[in-house]
Amino acid sequence: MESFIIEGGHPLSGTIIPQGAKNEALEVICATLLTAEEVTINNIPDILDVNNLIQLLRDIGVKVERHSRNDYTFCADSIKLDYLESDEFVRKCAALRGSVLMIGPLLARFGRAIVAEPGGDKIGRRRLDTHFLGFKHLGAKFDFNEKRNVYDIHANRLKGCDMLLDEASVTGTANIIMAAVTAKGTTTIYNAACEPYIQQLCTMLNAMGASISGIGSNLLTIAGTTHLHGTTHKILPDMIEVGSFIGMAAMVGNGIRIKDVSLKNLGIIPSAFKRLGVKIKVEGDDLVIPRQPHYVIESFIDGSIMTLADAPWPGLTPDLLSVLLVVATQSRGSVLIHQKMFESRLFFVDKLIDMGAQIILCDPHRAVVIGHDRKKILRGGRMTSPDIRAGIALLIAALSAKGTSRIDNIAQIDRGYEDIENRLNALGANIQRVSS
Repeated sequence: MESFIIEGGHPLSGTIIPQGAKNEALEVICATLLTAEEVTINNIPDILDVNNLIQLLRDIGVKVERHSRNDYTFCADSIKLDYLESDEFVRKCAALRGSVLMIGPLLARFGRAIVAEPGGDKIGRRRLDTHFLGFKHLGAKFDFNEKRNVYDIHANRLKGCDMLLDEASVTGTANIIMAAVTAKGTTTIYNAACEPYIQQLCTMLNAMGASISGIGSNLLTIAGTTHLHGTTHKILPDMIEVGSFIGMAAMVGNGIRIKDVSLKNLGIIPSAFKRLGVKIKVEGDDLVIPRQPHYVIESFIDGSIMTLADAPWPGLTPDLLSVLLVVATQSRGSVLIHQKMFESRLFFVDKLIDMGAQIILCDPHRAVVIGHDRKKILRGGRMTSPDIRAGIALLIAALSAKGTSRIDNIAQIDRGYEDIENRLNALGANIQRVSS
C-alpha cells in the first residue's frame, strides 16, 4: 500500500492543465466494442481506473495501440467470446466499477453479457436497476446464476422502444444508449442524463454511424442501425479535476491558472465556488484564481444560510461536494452541504474534525461547516482515503494544514487523478509518495 506524506503550508502558484475526463473516458472506451473497425481516442487520462479498463479490453481480445501517454487506438475485431463467460473475467469485472459500461456494447453487438456486481468507491449503495430495466425494455432476458453470483443477460437482437428511466443515472443512460444504437427500430429515452460526457458519447457514436438526436436534453431519440464504423474522438477536460484545482487555489493558492478548462462544459461548478466567496477570473478558456486572504460565504437573498446540494446535470455534480466542504472550512461564514445521492460520502468529515475543522455531521447526507476564516489553521494528521473524491479533499486539507500529514490508501486517489503529486509539486507543494 502506498501513502502520501504532505508538508502543509506551502503556497501554490503557476499554471496547471486538467487531465482528460475520467467518466467520459470509461464510456467512450467501452463504446469501441460496438465496431470491428479502429477507433482512436485522444486525451485519455493515465489513471488507475482507466488503465484497468483498458487492460480488461486487452484481456477480451481488443487490440490496443498506445501512441503516446494519453492517445490510443482500439480495434475490437476479434473478441474472445468464451473468455467473457470465464470466472477470471467475472472476477476482474467485479473489481472495477467502470466494467459495468461494457454490458450495453456487448449485448448490442454479440447478444450476450455476463454481469457481476462491480467494485469501486465505498460511498453507499450504487444500484444497477436503471441499467437492467433499460435492457429489459429493449428486450433482453436475465438469468441469475446463484452459484457464481452473476447475471447472464442475453437477446437475439434488441428492439427499440419508448422508456422512462427511473432516475437520471449517468452510467445507466450511457449503457442504454450503447445498447440501443444497433437495436431494431427507434428508441426514445426520457429522463436521460445529459451531462457533457453523455453528450460526448452521443457525438462519438454519431460519428461512428449511429443516429442519436436530442443530445444535451433529457429526451434522446435513437434510430437503430446495423453497422457502426471507426472514428477519432477527443475527450473533454475533467470537470471534477478543474473543480479540485479551484478548491486548492482557494485554500493554498498564491495565484493559479487552470488552463484549457472547456468553460462551456463546466456548468454550475464555477458558480458554486463563487458562492463560497472564491474569486474566479475567466481569461479565454482559462480560469485564474488569485490569492485571497479571505473568502466570504454568500447568504441567500432572504438572509438564510447558504446550502450547496448535488443534483442531476445541469445541477451541481456530487463529485465536488467533498472539495467544496473542505474549502468552506477556511471561509468566513457557514454553509450546509447536502449530499443527496450517496449515503456514506460525508463520513470522511471525521478526519477533518480531527484536523480542527468545525463541522456538524447532521446525518449521512448533511453537514454544516462553520468556517475558520483562516484564524484557525487545520493541523496535520494521519488519515486514510475512503474514495476518490474524499481522497482529493483530504489532500487539499493537508496542503493547507500546519505540520505534516499522511494519507494512506492513495490508490483511491490514483483511480481518478493522473500523476497528482508531481503536478502539484511543480506548483510548489511538498508531497512525497511512500510505500508502507
